Amino acid sequence: MKLLIVDDSSIMQRTIQKNLNDYDLEIVGTASNGSQAIELVKTHKPDVITMDITMPEMDGITCLENIMTIHPTAKVMMITALSDKLTGLQALEKGARGFIYKPVNSENLTRALDKLLKRNVNGRQ
Repeated sequence: MKLLIVDDSSIMQRTIQKNLNDYDLEIVGTASNGSQAIELVKTHKPDVITMDITMPEMDGITCLENIMTIHPTAKVMMITALSDKLTGLQALEKGARGFIYKPVNSENLTRALDKLLKRNVNGRQ
């Protein structure tokens, strides 16, 4: 499966990349804003997208709406520093399949990806 990482923080992009070893995900690109993300979605049609909400140029919610129009089967997981449940719920209403809050650690990222990809968590250590 193909993965696109969308976050304006290169540290966050690396954190996500570092925690993907247990997954059969090929990273097809990273974007630091929503405009770049949309171009990468058009080109690569990723199966899974991790999406920051607060970014320059185009925020994650607006980007999500555009992606759902272009590639409605994409599984988008929102990642936000806002401890605002309303924003997460708004993202779910617009097509996101899940969301987690920053700071992201390997445990909550793994849990969120397992849920997003509907993996059997019991079969893992």
